[in-house]
Amino acid sequence: MSNVSHLSSGRSYLNGQRGFTLIELMIVVVIIGIIASIAYPSYTRYVQKSMRTDAHAALMQAASELERCNTRSYTYNNCPISNSSPDNHYTITEDIRGNGYLLTASTTQNDGCEDNITLSSSGERLPDACW
Repeated sequence: MSNVSHLSSGRSYLNGQRGFTLIELMIVVVIIGIIASIAYPSYTRYVQKSMRTDAHAALMQAASELERCNTRSYTYNNCPISNSSPDNHYTITEDIRGNGYLLTASTTQNDGCEDNITLSSSGERLPDACW
């Protein structure tokens, strides 16, 4: 029988061991850390913006309900509105002021807004940065 030697890839391995060195592993960890430090703030802003969209939908729905009631009874008083947003992230409150109203969406979660999001009967939307 003849002795046949097979070289798999042309590399020589010490004692037949293969794997990553500690330096290579640390370089990969650093690269993943850099990518994560860039991606996480962007993801957080995306989640906050999607939460605010829930508040916008709730405020517009409540305003629509108040306007429909006003066309039937000529007043905003005693008009029922939905008290929560579609995804239940926000609580909606109403403040009837003479011939108008102020709707407020508030939450305990971090939506990126320091103040509550409001919509008035005149169409004023505050704070500007949250709309």
